[in-house]
Amino acid sequence: MVSRKEVADRAGVSVATVSYVLNDKPGVSDAVRERVRSAIEELGYKPSYAARALKTKKTNCLSVFVNYLGDPFEAGLLNTLEQRAGQLGYYVYFHTYQQGQEEDFRRYFSGRIDGLLLMGQSLGEGKLRALEAEGIPVVSIMEPVISEGIAAFVDIDWESGMAAEISHLKSRGHERIGFMANGGKEHPHERRTQAFYTSMERAGLPVAEDLLYGGGRLEQAQQAMANHIALGMPGGHTAFIAASDLMATGMLAACREAGVQVPGTLAIAGCENIMMTMQTTPAITALHYPRPEIAALAVELLVGRLNGEPIASRRMEAELLIRESSR
Repeated sequence: MVSRKEVADRAGVSVATVSYVLNDKPGVSDAVRERVRSAIEELGYKPSYAARALKTKKTNCLSVFVNYLGDPFEAGLLNTLEQRAGQLGYYVYFHTYQQGQEEDFRRYFSGRIDGLLLMGQSLGEGKLRALEAEGIPVVSIMEPVISEGIAAFVDIDWESGMAAEISHLKSRGHERIGFMANGGKEHPHERRTQAFYTSMERAGLPVAEDLLYGGGRLEQAQQAMANHIALGMPGGHTAFIAASDLMATGMLAACREAGVQVPGTLAIAGCENIMMTMQTTPAITALHYPRPEIAALAVELLVGRLNGEPIASRRMEAELLIRESSR
């Protein structure tokens, strides 16, 4: 087994410098860092995480609360998240989140992980403080509705993004714009619903309280839209925005089956820009959610917090991608 000293000798640096590089700590020049990484690769060095855990009281393991493993939006986040965590020397465990299980998770995680990543879930301040007391900081991808107690979140600016989407639809003559929401008031996508209401009011457009609910699933959204069409599309909407791209795809499928022309009779737009939105007919207008950048940054913030660095929440700009479903 290759030792850390052998890596140091090959790179011409001290063992301490190798440790700094492995732990992604500052104070090492890019040239030296690259030399150490080359030596690690050439020698096939594998860090002993068990030994490191005994010495540092760290497990080098992170956990992620996943909402729905069948959602390609979250799957795209998880791929980058796991890759970036590995680059920083951390393993990742994935857990499907169910509301009400937070206490069980807290007992399970104690001593087993160093940090927790959320996918926008609102655990509540008390539970988050309890995790912090166990030495487990929490960072969220997507801003939770209840964000007090988390170390930081990374998200896009939903208000500016939704405003751009509504402005686009309004410019095409749409004034009755409906919305398909995902779930309850503490759902990870609730920020999107709030941004829709705010943007509609600022645009001077009438806001209907009777949202459609698609449950975040393609098949549920398709059924909800089919029911809406069967009722004669009450509300007189000429456009709909869905809180997720899976739901936008389900709405489009329901329109196709019912003979409702998109975008002729009804325009449809989504919120994430998953690959599926480019493969439907017509392709679906959507906000672009930069998943690789956001997932990588969330991991970096969490690892930074574990290293004692100050961190802060970030909102990235949203980009509107106009496609055939709303032209």
